[in-house]
Amino acid sequence: MKETVLNNASTLSKVPELTLIFWIIKIVATTLGETGGDAVSMSMNLGYLAGTAIFAVIFFIAVFAQVKAKQFHPVLYWTTIIATTTVGTTLADFADRSLGIGYAGGASLLFILLMVSLAVWYKSLGSVSVETVNAPKEEIFYWVTIMFSQTLGTALGDWTADTAGLGYGDGAIIFSVLLGAVAAAYFWTNISRTTLFWAAFILTRPLGAVVGDFLDKPLNAGGLAFNGYSASAALMLIIVACILLFPQRALKKSGTKGVQ
Repeated sequence: MKETVLNNASTLSKVPELTLIFWIIKIVATTLGETGGDAVSMSMNLGYLAGTAIFAVIFFIAVFAQVKAKQFHPVLYWTTIIATTTVGTTLADFADRSLGIGYAGGASLLFILLMVSLAVWYKSLGSVSVETVNAPKEEIFYWVTIMFSQTLGTALGDWTADTAGLGYGDGAIIFSVLLGAVAAAYFWTNISRTTLFWAAFILTRPLGAVVGDFLDKPLNAGGLAFNGYSASAALMLIIVACILLFPQRALKKSGTKGVQ
């Protein structure tokens, strides 16, 4: 019996099934990352560097716990996702604003780091599919790649809303349309499912960034001026409700290699 349980666990990824509720929670979590990151770095007046340091500690603790876990745990998984998106928010803001790289420079640098992470992951293990995320090495690659994607998404969202002058509403529409295009490609084309997953995963972050900014930025800046703490608390409650009301199962490993 024990051997059967172990064999069943080895066929499961430590990533949840990629259902509609997965993507809903992901978008809400990335929005929470923006409001939560802003609340610590701006509302508390700690600054981007201190905010990044705080969230980096939380990120490393969460990833360590996630890697040590023997199987998929929804609360632990989404806690780690939130940790990546909050540290991504403050890290991107620190690079773009405090270091003076600018949104274009920050987004370009982070895109390169993301591509390098995926390339090294693929070269080392032969696949970047989330179905293979089960052993510690795969998980470390997975979470490093996600951290880069979350940070890149923050820079892209700010770049679109601020530098490009589109504002939060138009920025949200643009990223929603792009996500819709990825969904359409999933249903009506034969494009690699892994490629589409990472495209969608990356695009949810700038969508969350502009929605989060829309919620907590001042009225004269085009936002709704909601309190960052209350907005973050409301978003956290939505995530908790989704986890409790819609039980999630681990994604099954197909055993295939490559990027299919």
